[in-house]
Amino acid sequence: MFSKFLPDIYQKSVYKINYVKLKNSGIKCLIFDLDNTITSIDLNKPTKRLINLFNKLKNMGFKCLILSNSGKKRVEPFKNSLAVDSGFSSRKPSNKKYIKVMNNYNYIPDEIAAIGDQLLTDIYGANRMGFTSILVNPMGEKDFVVSIFNRFIEKIIFRTFRKRDLFTRGKYYD
Repeated sequence: MFSKFLPDIYQKSVYKINYVKLKNSGIKCLIFDLDNTITSIDLNKPTKRLINLFNKLKNMGFKCLILSNSGKKRVEPFKNSLAVDSGFSSRKPSNKKYIKVMNNYNYIPDEIAAIGDQLLTDIYGANRMGFTSILVNPMGEKDFVVSIFNRFIEKIIFRTFRKRDLFTRGKYYD
């Protein structure tokens, strides 16, 4: 049961992911979570570093998207500044927006990697779809109320992973 929450890749941040390796493995589309994945929840626009990362990824040939459970007002400034498509109020781990991405852009699950900071929404949703799932550490200490509850459940899952020697926080892998 807990294997549905186990990420394929675990890195410290979106800046540490081996995107060349992803490209070489056939990944064409990167779906990024917004809050605490590519930005902390208290920033309302992307940093220069994030803009540079997204420009680099697009130049590598990746289709980059933001898929967030946050509302349109929160997502739009990032969508516009990063010049990417996005989905808001996605209700992850629901598969509805993921299916929409596959249909709109004509990708199959093996061509998509989903990147996020939460096991219960980002990783579980990606694994259910058969995408490459990439967990990163949260960018900030603050969380939205729903995320605080999710983090409590995550601690139990992380503890189970550690006991079974499946995953340890801070031991990064790709």
